[in-house]
Amino acid sequence: MPDPRLRLHPWAQDVVLAVVVAGLQVQGTATRADRNAETVLRPLADLGDLGYALLVVSGLVLAVRRRWPVAVFAVTALGSAVYYTLDYPDAPGWIGLFVATYTLTARGDGRRSVLIAGVGISILAVVWLVAAADIEPRAALGWVFFRIGASVMSAALGESVRSRQVIASDALARAELAERTREEEARARVDAERLRIAREVHDTVAHAIAIINVQAGVTAHVLDRRPDQARATLEAIEQTSGRALQEMRTILGVLRDEREDRVPHPGLGQLGELAARTREAGLDVELAAAPPASAIPSAVGSAVYRIVQEALTNVVRHVGPTRVTIAIDADADAVGVRVVDEGSPAGRPTPRADGAGGSGRGLVGMRERCQLLGGDLDAHPTPTGGFEVRARLPLAPVGPGTS
Repeated sequence: MPDPRLRLHPWAQDVVLAVVVAGLQVQGTATRADRNAETVLRPLADLGDLGYALLVVSGLVLAVRRRWPVAVFAVTALGSAVYYTLDYPDAPGWIGLFVATYTLTARGDGRRSVLIAGVGISILAVVWLVAAADIEPRAALGWVFFRIGASVMSAALGESVRSRQVIASDALARAELAERTREEEARARVDAERLRIAREVHDTVAHAIAIINVQAGVTAHVLDRRPDQARATLEAIEQTSGRALQEMRTILGVLRDEREDRVPHPGLGQLGELAARTREAGLDVELAAAPPASAIPSAVGSAVYRIVQEALTNVVRHVGPTRVTIAIDADADAVGVRVVDEGSPAGRPTPRADGAGGSGRGLVGMRERCQLLGGDLDAHPTPTGGFEVRARLPLAPVGPGTS
């Protein structure tokens, strides 16, 4: 394959082509005229060498064929019409016309260019036939039909090349669009996975740190007076942090290729353990009987667990020791979740970082989990000074996170 660096610039290629065509037309016509001098009606030198001028111009004009294809076609067509009307020798003076016709349709728009070529060839055909009405010998009339047919073939070839280029360009555009779509879908999946991992990490760490913070405060309070209770509290902190680390390794395990043993994904089956850990932080947690985990889809069960976990974390963080009721119920279509606390011991609502109106980060995360599964969540203060989180998740997810 030739080195691309050795190729001429397209403009330089057209200049070379123009010079070669002009030379071929002049040389070919002059040679043929000398060979058949007895049949030549008008020598090229007549009328001030007009015949030579027409042959040269119709060749050299090809130097700008890419920039002005319509104008170049018009010049070559007009030159051919004048040339044959004046009865100059019939010889290779039509090369420039054929190249211009090809260029017109190859670089055109597929409609206007074909129409211009068709009209121009039709006019030329009439001019050529009229000019050859009294040609002798009559067999020479075949060259007229050759010019007509070759002009049509040049236009058809140019249109064929243009059509193929359009098809190839469309195919390339579709391939690029498909590639961009695949990349966008891949980025969307990565973003969704990052959001899921961030949400899981937030829920796990926030819950563990809230409990550890309470236990650490208890330890600092009883360290000198009741070392036995301090030891038990430190052990609870160790267990809580260990479980949190184990959950973190499970959540982040999807980012590694290692095939290590991982704990089960938290779901309805782990609600009892979650309630027990929260009791260690000083809450009086009552967990109503939950439906069997096997009867609930894993995605729904995991969302229920995280909603309950975040609700308990908010109570530990913002209220302190109080009574919390967790109720999970399921019917044929959905799972309902209800987490209610009785509020601060002082009997008045305690300001929450998540906001009583449910606009904080924790409540936003819970609401997003519900929406991803096609459910809904409501969080609001209770008349008795506590706070209630209520969610409903369909068993057959219909949200944007499902496929």
